[in-house]
Amino acid sequence: MRALIFIVIIAILVIIAGLATGFLNISQIRGGQAPQVATTGNGISAKGGQAPAFDVKTGSLKVESKDANVKVPTLVVEKPAQNQAAATTNNAM
Repeated sequence: MRALIFIVIIAILVIIAGLATGFLNISQIRGGQAPQVATTGNGISAKGGQAPAFDVKTGSLKVESKDANVKVPTLVVEKPAQNQAAATTNNAM
């Protein structure tokens, strides 16, 4: 249940961010009308009505790649020489 609420909150935040940045533009182009409801001896009847219409425009993203030459540093590891003097320690008392 918590995961579902978290997903809904994230979706709402994404929509708000899209509207705030101009990436998402929603405009209503046709208003809604409620149906006319009438009761008769046989039950309830509804006529007419109209759902609202919206025009949604979204931005686009382009992902491109290009070739580039990049200098990469190299690391050379050399083994110590066989005849080096023994390592000295600083154990002065």
